[in-house]
Amino acid sequence: MTLRLRCQSKMGQQVIQDLAETSTVGCLKDKIAALTTIPRECLTVKQGYPPKVLDLSDESRTLSALCLRSGDTLIVEENAALRKQQQQQTDSVLVDQISMASGILMRKVVPADNSCLFTSVDCVMHDGKVDLTSAEHMRQLIANVVKSDPKQFDNAILGKSNKSYCEWIMKKDSWGGAIEVSILSKHYGVEIAVVDTQSGRIDRFGEDQHYARRVLVIYDGVHYDPLIMEPLVAGGEIQTIFPTSDGAVLAQAMDIANEAKQSRQFTDVGSFTLRCLICQKSLRGQSEAQSHAKETGHINFGEY
Repeated sequence: MTLRLRCQSKMGQQVIQDLAETSTVGCLKDKIAALTTIPRECLTVKQGYPPKVLDLSDESRTLSALCLRSGDTLIVEENAALRKQQQQQTDSVLVDQISMASGILMRKVVPADNSCLFTSVDCVMHDGKVDLTSAEHMRQLIANVVKSDPKQFDNAILGKSNKSYCEWIMKKDSWGGAIEVSILSKHYGVEIAVVDTQSGRIDRFGEDQHYARRVLVIYDGVHYDPLIMEPLVAGGEIQTIFPTSDGAVLAQAMDIANEAKQSRQFTDVGSFTLRCLICQKSLRGQSEAQSHAKETGHINFGEY
């Protein structure tokens, strides 16, 4: 049987529709909360004359058990004590989150010299220090790993022969990507989280290895930068390595990715036209973006 109930609250009198005797108490609470904007955990519902409080504690019960009839009026109020308790719980969670977060995650810009991936990973592995000489060592490290395992790193994986790849990665104008990140993750024994501003997602290299530590870099389709935690307290230390159990830092990283995506601060390297957001120069394709970044140091691009 269909139930049509009146709801009297601070929002005035409204009608609760689409209910039946077989509907649950939980469903009724959802509809009341939506109509009155009172959190469902803080609802006090009265019915009858004189009005008596309905027991809505068992949300699996059907409305037939409450003896409600179509046309009945429900008097809905906010339970101030429950509201205060809920707010205290929310405040406690926020305090815990703030205390867990030792700072604010920020992007640290490194030079656009075709070695930004290597510079960024080296930076997060060394307390946020930028060492522009580190790229050559890391390229050699990657070449050695690939050369030592031609079965794993074959033409299908590399897109070229093992030997050709090793020669290619040693060139200063060769860009690093997923293969190189995977190798560096295994070498350092850390999960490397790549925040992709184009897709708004986080790719976690080494996640399947269950490493205890995590570092983060951000990628816009052309350029990598390290993500570092700036301290909230003056004199505090910069943090670049985090426990993999720390979900708060991933949440901050996702916020950065979403913000960049919404403002279109990314480069679609497949087929795109873009503009340098620093000097406003119009560019087309990956090669022009790469050349412009190398010539000017400008690395902030947006599609248009």
